[in-house]
Amino acid sequence: MLSPMLELPTLSDASSSTLILPEKSFAGFLFDMDGTILNSIAAAERVWSRWAEGMGLDVVKFLPYMHGKRGIDTISSLNLPGIDPQVEADKVLAGEIEDVEGVVPIPGAVEFLAALPPEQWSIVTSSPLPLAKRRLAAAGIPEPARFVTAEDVTIGKPNPQGYLLGAKRLGVSPQDVLVFEDVLAGVQAGEGAGSEVMVIAETHSHPIEGGSYRIKNYLGLAPQVEDGRIRIIRQG
Repeated sequence: MLSPMLELPTLSDASSSTLILPEKSFAGFLFDMDGTILNSIAAAERVWSRWAEGMGLDVVKFLPYMHGKRGIDTISSLNLPGIDPQVEADKVLAGEIEDVEGVVPIPGAVEFLAALPPEQWSIVTSSPLPLAKRRLAAAGIPEPARFVTAEDVTIGKPNPQGYLLGAKRLGVSPQDVLVFEDVLAGVQAGEGAGSEVMVIAETHSHPIEGGSYRIKNYLGLAPQVEDGRIRIIRQG
């Protein structure tokens, strides 16, 4: 019987329902947050749309550009004249902390995370810590034992700094970590750290480039821990 990796199409051709699971185990799991373990798209786009309109930007073109990155990096890269990127990022952050309506867990994520050993997983997010805590609470997801947030890095995704730090805080090699991501910048960050990447397709209708594996969400899946290592198995 062929392995799942050979039976299934490549990521660029896969539909949102395709499963491509690793056959190997890992020392730890590192999860992005937004779009990966919780869905905050509606709230984030409400806040960023208001900001973009105030800046005179084309909102439709801008919104796909801001996902998966630190606010300060997004705003700085626009090179808007006469603004202080940090001041603007702080304004956006305040709006995001206030608006968590519609923030929900990715299906199956709560149960999947609860089954992981606390010392073997963490979150690596482009969100600042106050926003990460707020959205996790809104989604009903318990906080991990450790975080890597926007404050912990000097360069955000797609730079691998966050995932390198996440692996270090778990006490494992980045090459022995499975990274869970949902956007290209995050996939590039995980791969740049030397990790294999699981792409989460729940919030996207278009193919996401890169990554070694793919799931739509966590329904029907569970972590299996044996001899201190974790693999993903199908249930039922």
